[in-house]
Amino acid sequence: MTIRVLLVDDQELVRAGFRMLIDSQPDLTVVGEAGDGQAAVAALTKDGTEADVVLMDVRMPRMDGVEATGLIAGREGAPRVIVLTTFDLDEYAFAAIRAGAAAFLLKDARPEDLLSAIRTVHAGDSVVAPSTTRRLLEHFAASAPATAGPAVERRLESLTEREREVLALVGRGLSNTEIAEAFVVAEATVKTHIGRLLAKTGSRDRVQLVVLAYETGLVGR
Repeated sequence: MTIRVLLVDDQELVRAGFRMLIDSQPDLTVVGEAGDGQAAVAALTKDGTEADVVLMDVRMPRMDGVEATGLIAGREGAPRVIVLTTFDLDEYAFAAIRAGAAAFLLKDARPEDLLSAIRTVHAGDSVVAPSTTRRLLEHFAASAPATAGPAVERRLESLTEREREVLALVGRGLSNTEIAEAFVVAEATVKTHIGRLLAKTGSRDRVQLVVLAYETGLVGR
């Protein structure tokens, strides 16, 4: 199966570099390019471009990557979005993750890391967000309100005590294997907890669970 990738960046040279890298892989192919968020949304909704993964720059004219990510990720059967930025601690990237992006990478990431990220988010792998994402969340959690809003808190109301504990460890960046070791349970049991957390909190993936853990103060305070 070939993974279809849409490139979204206002710099044509950057897109050309990504295209060369991605098209060099037998299991990946670039199906389209867009110079801003508005063009990306139009490509996916009006022009009929079918993509599995979107590489999304966050700082672009007309419509930035944050707004575009929200519009794309909110659709049923939407492609997974990987946001790209030049800055490690980037408020735009943080907002894009909250809007539904599945991963966050720096533009100077190693080629193999980018290719791995594309394959990982396409597979829906429950690997925790990269360390850069956790640093990003920790940075903004420090300046976030001490208590979460009612809407965010309600997302935790139906969780059991163990599910809250699992969510806290997910937020701290532990893998399923590490969580299983912490609770002395089978990894399959942890996967069941993760599945229930996703369903109960309305989270799309593990990255959104990490964001929720910070927003509710389970970690980062």
